[in-house]
Amino acid sequence: MSEERREKKPFRPNDGKKPYSKPGEGKESRGNRPFRKDGEKPFHKDGDKPFRKDGEKPFRRDGDRPFRKDGDKPFRKDGARPFNKGGHGPGGKKPADPRRVALNALCDVTMADAYAGIALNKRLKEAELTPEDKRLATSIFYTALENRMRIEHLLGQFVAHMPEPIVREVLHLATAQIIFMDRIPDHAAVDEAVNQIKRLGREQYAALVNGTLRNLIRARDAQELKEPVREENPTRYLSIMNSVPETLVARLIQAYGEEEAEKIVSYKPAEHWENVRPNLMEMDDAAFEKYMTDRGWTWEKGTAAHSYRLLKAGDLAGDEDFKKGLFSIQGESSMLAAQAVCAKPGMNIVDACAAPGGKSALMCEMMQGTGRVYAYELHEHRVELLKSMGTRLRIYNLRPVIADATVFRPENEGRMNAVLVDAPCSGLGVMGDKPDLKYRMRDEKVSELAETQKKLLDTCSQYVQPGGLLVYSTCTLLPEENQDQVKAFLESHPEFSLETDVSWLPEALRSQAENGMIQLLPHRHEGLDGFFIARMRRAR
Repeated sequence: MSEERREKKPFRPNDGKKPYSKPGEGKESRGNRPFRKDGEKPFHKDGDKPFRKDGEKPFRRDGDRPFRKDGDKPFRKDGARPFNKGGHGPGGKKPADPRRVALNALCDVTMADAYAGIALNKRLKEAELTPEDKRLATSIFYTALENRMRIEHLLGQFVAHMPEPIVREVLHLATAQIIFMDRIPDHAAVDEAVNQIKRLGREQYAALVNGTLRNLIRARDAQELKEPVREENPTRYLSIMNSVPETLVARLIQAYGEEEAEKIVSYKPAEHWENVRPNLMEMDDAAFEKYMTDRGWTWEKGTAAHSYRLLKAGDLAGDEDFKKGLFSIQGESSMLAAQAVCAKPGMNIVDACAAPGGKSALMCEMMQGTGRVYAYELHEHRVELLKSMGTRLRIYNLRPVIADATVFRPENEGRMNAVLVDAPCSGLGVMGDKPDLKYRMRDEKVSELAETQKKLLDTCSQYVQPGGLLVYSTCTLLPEENQDQVKAFLESHPEFSLETDVSWLPEALRSQAENGMIQLLPHRHEGLDGFFIARMRRAR
């Protein structure tokens, strides 16, 4: 689970600098969009359209643009916004239909390039839904998004050409319920889809939606749905069956082999929990365990030190004790990256690319308010997030700094006991939580990220004093961003070597470390996000 996983609206920089936000960060993050440049379309790279079929453009007709560009308004028809029809949506009566909320959020992602978590949270806040309906809307939305390419493959057997993008999304949501959600009756999914199309002012497509879904159900029951043949093309098979672009599947097969790659792309967590930890300035583990029990929370210990998993905890970010700073919401892999620094009282530490700040906070607390953690962030609004977090947790040894971490700061040369470079990356280790990330990955973007990672290491390593520690971490799975990046750095910086001591790791993970590096994989390490951590020591 990613650190504080509920995201806010992303900030679009206008200062010409390249963002280096981390898609693996969570709820308090307002990260930029790392996989899109001005004018790019979000779900394809040049010449590669993952939703195409046999060379056709099934979701586009002449003059109809499914993806928004400057000056283009794909959500309007005949001067009206379909999502406001009948008083629903912004400016009208708040929607009370969970399927409508899921539809609006899905369209935000697929047509307007919004991040999934941001889009869903926005639509849920606009809606007046019961907790049960909120769970239903969330489940439908993520089921449709996680299985998007497989749903596309199934619908392509019944619809050769989608008349409008909105029809496509209605069919995607209904198919998600019919094929992947056992608790929703087929007739309910079909009836709601037909009614939804009518309420959207698309009555002319009601028969198409009804017929398509009923044919889908009949083919499913007769076991006549066509699936790709693995033996003909294993990469395409894994791509469609797991809704992961072929280029990404090919990269994972190259890195891990076909069997392990299949486990990576097919992994689904058994159950959902929130990961929390105590504010170490306020409570030790024993006191926090008593606190959770007294509150009636269902909890269990996590793998990382001081980590706890809560089931059905509700809105923790809105909890009064969270606001008072008694505990933090932070993924275990993120905690491990901070714990790899082995922060001790009185140390001076740089945390490059620090927002939303969970790692900085944990290191500050490990030092019990002594020393300094200099938290670098490129954009002012993200530095404000760090300051707010520091105030909430009462960690006054935190020093947020507006800084481009790729630019050398000579006043810090050789002064730091440790430096943490939690670098921007493709975020594929958290695609279970953020399924839209896998659709955004492009080969050229990985190359750009690798160059930024190299600059960060080259620059920030200069702050490490002799005998000090440099920790490099990412929330991705690709060797070119992880092991290969570290190998190249060590070849050009012989004053550093890998630190092979694994005593900082929980005992359950020590056997997984190799030569001072560890690659965490969700399917191997239940409850942990995909993360890479390397520790390098500077010679004295």
